[in-house]
Amino acid sequence: MRIAAIVQARMSSRRLPGKVLTEVAGKSLLHYLHERLKQCRDIDGIVVSTSIDPSDDPVALFCKRHDIPFFRGSLNHVAQRFQETLEAFDLDAFVRVNGDSPLLDQNLIDHAVALFRTGDADLVTNVFPRTFAPGQSVEVVRGSVFREICPRLSDPQDQEHVTRFFYLHPEDFKIVNFRAAKTYPPMHLAVDTPSDLDRFRSMVQRMTKPHHLYTLDELSDLHVAVSDAAQGAAT
Repeated sequence: MRIAAIVQARMSSRRLPGKVLTEVAGKSLLHYLHERLKQCRDIDGIVVSTSIDPSDDPVALFCKRHDIPFFRGSLNHVAQRFQETLEAFDLDAFVRVNGDSPLLDQNLIDHAVALFRTGDADLVTNVFPRTFAPGQSVEVVRGSVFREICPRLSDPQDQEHVTRFFYLHPEDFKIVNFRAAKTYPPMHLAVDTPSDLDRFRSMVQRMTKPHHLYTLDELSDLHVAVSDAAQGAAT
């Protein structure tokens, strides 16, 4: 079974335009994420799925410069773009990854893929219910099932959010959810806003080893330290 990570990335973010290629310590957020995905042991490739809109030409150029496979499709119908990416790379399943998650723990992906490979799930996820922080979301989707439902996605919200249809109709699918082994302090590891970007930058500045060597526990400690420092500076 051929499974690849598909990274959805676009420049036209509403709250933080151009965030996926914003550089921190000399590397873009997309570069950080790609370096983490390369550490995965149980996927067969990494593909960036972006749009044909001219605003996403820089994403395609970044992929070409770093020899990262990519696909370009619809800007707004992201689910269709994923389906076309599946076909273009002949995938049996995919790991859906958001480009605004530069510190996604690759061990979560390996765990999710292992669950998928040893079972018969249509979707393996860690957000149903969510017990991991934003920026640590993992979903592994069976390609045959996704190809079947994609033409039925008429709601623009389903088209944009790719897997939303599964969660709205859980009785129609076999969904396997895995939970965090412990309760973490509140943290937000996705980069959605300028304040998220500042936090990510502060976390990177505190790192004393390559970022991809930091486990989720260590990222949590960094997040706490950065949050405490920011709170102290504000008082």
